[in-house]
Amino acid sequence: MIIRDWKKNLFTIPNLLSLFRILLIPVYVGIYLHADNYKDFALAGGILAVSCLTDMLDGKIARSFHMVSTIGKFLDPLADKATQFTMILCLAVCHPVLWNLATLFVIKEGFQLIAGVRALGKGKMLTGALLSGKVCTTVLFVSLILMVLMPSLPSGIVALITGIDCVFMLISFIRYGLIYHQKSPMI
Repeated sequence: MIIRDWKKNLFTIPNLLSLFRILLIPVYVGIYLHADNYKDFALAGGILAVSCLTDMLDGKIARSFHMVSTIGKFLDPLADKATQFTMILCLAVCHPVLWNLATLFVIKEGFQLIAGVRALGKGKMLTGALLSGKVCTTVLFVSLILMVLMPSLPSGIVALITGIDCVFMLISFIRYGLIYHQKSPMI
């Protein structure tokens, strides 16, 4: 009975979409790192666009059709963070300024992981995604996909985009930090 319930909770449309996004990551990496013409970069960007679309769909389907599950609450952000980090790392190979964003990403996500584990240890559940986190995710996906689609962007433009991404990530990091320490109302 427990195994059947586990399978029933795992094999929902939203969870399958999250798993699909995770499976797209190595496909994207292989195509992006071996890209040598615009068609290859466009294919890599298209894969990321599909990942973004399925990310939007899985949440809407889960809420609309009452398919929200504990597994989904883990899989969806895992797919998001793994995709974002992979995009940043792949782009950093060509644009070293992105290592700054990668470092900030690791610090922010590491903090959130530790805060979540500590809260669970105290029998509490942290709130879901904040608006600032959703905006940060959107800005990251849009800007990074644009960098994938335009591999020969001048370094000054890449640095500007990276700076904008860092600002949005810092705002999100600060908001989550304040929520964790309960010094600010949730937005």
